[in-house]
Amino acid sequence: MPAIRRIPRHRRTFAALAALPLLAVTLGACGYGSDSEPKDDKVAPAAEGDKLGGLSEVKIGYFANITHATALVGLQKGLIQKELGGTKIRPQIFNAGPSEIEALNAGAIDIGWIGPSPSINGFTKSKGQNLRIISGSASGGVSLVVDPKKIKSLDDLKGKRIATPQLGNTQDVALLNYLSEQGLKVDTNTGKGDVTVIRQDNKQIPASFKSGSLDGAWVPEPTASRLVAAGGSVLLDEKKLWKDGKFVITNVIVSQKFLKEHPDVVEAVLRGSVKTNAWINANSDEAKAAANDQLTKDAGAPLEPEVIDAAWANVDVIDDPLAATLRESSEHAVKAGLLEDPLLDGIYDLTLLNKVLTAEGKPAIDDAGLGVK
Repeated sequence: MPAIRRIPRHRRTFAALAALPLLAVTLGACGYGSDSEPKDDKVAPAAEGDKLGGLSEVKIGYFANITHATALVGLQKGLIQKELGGTKIRPQIFNAGPSEIEALNAGAIDIGWIGPSPSINGFTKSKGQNLRIISGSASGGVSLVVDPKKIKSLDDLKGKRIATPQLGNTQDVALLNYLSEQGLKVDTNTGKGDVTVIRQDNKQIPASFKSGSLDGAWVPEPTASRLVAAGGSVLLDEKKLWKDGKFVITNVIVSQKFLKEHPDVVEAVLRGSVKTNAWINANSDEAKAAANDQLTKDAGAPLEPEVIDAAWANVDVIDDPLAATLRESSEHAVKAGLLEDPLLDGIYDLTLLNKVLTAEGKPAIDDAGLGVK
């Protein structure tokens, strides 16, 4: 991995990203196995008790991915709703981060589980005005899975067709960075080059892989394990590219406006998130079943046992947003040509998270110098 460097405070300009379709995805196409409209039957138990600050509902976004296990389990088991009392959760599902950032900017969601690259992109484009990262959620859970008949080693990637979920999403940035480090050139916008990068929804990638139109994919769980179940082979686990095998794959963001107006609601969601993570780590098998139950509601069908088992084992659920690895992810986006001098200062506000952790008897978490001053 390249050395980490401090991003200068001046000249933080958003590159010609506006010319890319990175943040131009329409909300109507962002669902994973379902439309993106809120579905009340996803929430258990029902909202009961007093409304926090008189607020009727909080709109929460997430992906139907195992890398979003906190959201899946927290919703299914009612652990987040319990902390919110009479303030009802209105969930919304997304396929990839750029779509979720659009929803946050439009006020369609207030809080979301999302990857690091879209968080950086959204924060930079808004000049630091639209969001804050308020917690971690997961590390790992991303692999390069290939057709072993076509690709037998990393040296065989040249000339092949490799998929990612969306232009500019976290896996797209990771793949582009890796290819660049291997001396393989790819046009960021078109995906054409020494390797052809195909941007395709997570839900579509397994079918394309089975049909032979893809040679591999750099994807999160459970898509990676679905490809393995379809005959694919893990060529590279992204954990191997990071120090100590840890990197942020999912964090929690909030609209700055919502954070300012409803800090009690945000704190309640974070309490639910921290308690959910603790419950998951203490009850792995039951949590895995709960996540699969939620995926059944969200995507229309459960994951097969061999898929959920493999996917679940590949993701670490945590509260720490691993801020230092977010800084490194921003370097990857710069190298890929997606960002120029990304804005990072002030992207974190871990105040409420650390308040919750302290109350739970847990140590506070560091923001790597990227917090609100």
